[in-house]
Amino acid sequence: MQDIRWKAFWSLLFWAMFCLMVGWFSSADTAWLLFSVGALAYLAGHLYWTHRLYQWALKPSLNFMPNGKGIWEDIFANLYHEMRRHSRSQSQLSSSLERLRHATSALPDGVVVLNNRNEIEWFNEPAIQRLGLKRHHDESQPIYYLVRQAEFVQYLQAEDYSEPLKLKSWRSPDITLELQIIPFASKQRLLICRDVSAIEKTEVMRRDFIANVSHELRTPLTVIGGFLETIGDMQGEISPDIQPYFDMMQSQTTRMRRIIEDLLTLSRLENNVTLKDEADIAMPAILNLLLKDAQALSQGQHTVRLHLETEVNIRGSYNELLSALSNLTSNAVRYTPAKGCIDIYWQLRGEEAVFTVQDTGIGIESHHLPRLTERFYRVDSGRSRDTGGTGLGLSIVKHILHHHQASLQIESEPGQGSRFIIVFPAQRVLPA
Repeated sequence: MQDIRWKAFWSLLFWAMFCLMVGWFSSADTAWLLFSVGALAYLAGHLYWTHRLYQWALKPSLNFMPNGKGIWEDIFANLYHEMRRHSRSQSQLSSSLERLRHATSALPDGVVVLNNRNEIEWFNEPAIQRLGLKRHHDESQPIYYLVRQAEFVQYLQAEDYSEPLKLKSWRSPDITLELQIIPFASKQRLLICRDVSAIEKTEVMRRDFIANVSHELRTPLTVIGGFLETIGDMQGEISPDIQPYFDMMQSQTTRMRRIIEDLLTLSRLENNVTLKDEADIAMPAILNLLLKDAQALSQGQHTVRLHLETEVNIRGSYNELLSALSNLTSNAVRYTPAKGCIDIYWQLRGEEAVFTVQDTGIGIESHHLPRLTERFYRVDSGRSRDTGGTGLGLSIVKHILHHHQASLQIESEPGQGSRFIIVFPAQRVLPA
């Protein structure tokens, strides 16, 4: 651009000097007339090539670009080189985009690109099979026009995509789909759709197996336990050397019965996706019941205190919530040494209600915390058995809280005690 400007400057300067020389040998009027004619001709040339540039810009093509004269020759040459570079970049971009489309089409999962208005911009072949989309027909359509399940519409509007959504396919009831939205770029979203029917069937088989086996084992264990209790009550008829073995068998039978009961409870919670016995729960009453149960379990060895900072109530299942809260308070008593303290809090945090159990027990190392709610996961197997734990309590708590849209937070340090926090969402909180 700098060279072009200098070319124009030197051309005008040369013409002005030429006109001055003509004026020196003839007259000033002749010089001005000659300069004016030259300037008009120069301007007419610019107008002509500007018009040619405009005509070319209407249908730009490298094959029909004008050659130009003077500085316009440089302008068209620079424009030609820039167009060639842009064309190469566009070809590379188109090639990369085509490879990306082929790669996404090869994915087993359906992929749908949504804009900031949740309108479909692009989708791959598996999305056609999973969601029933039609090429060219459904593009630019809002996704909720095509996927009309209420659960999906709520999931889309809630804008909380941390967990995927499972729902039955509207095209085939035997197919279970897992949908997850991933935000990217500027308010765009990626909808991933996968078929999890095989995994879901395996999970159902696992739950049914555990439930059936637990049901089948409960009756013989009850019979064995009854006989052991009868034998244990036969004072004086059993040798003192044999009595400890009967006591051990009775203790282990009781423990197995607790495990089976917990497995049945967990199986029932997993199979019941929604609450069937919702009611308004008076939390002060249930918290006072927890306090009495914890004091009875402690037998005076601990200081158990209730801090009732609010009297708001909860909408939910009384039996399930009592089971979950009782599990946390009993764990605090069992894992806190004698003379320790257990504090139970009921607070209001904004629009959310918060239940907290804090103890001065032995604490838990940080690497155990993410896995505490897994079934049969134990921080210390020997310690759990000594306290009568089955390894299923926190897993049951997790499923109960999931039914109530509540979350569980665990804070703990070895030797500093633990804090278990349940946060109930605003839609579950009721005035006192």
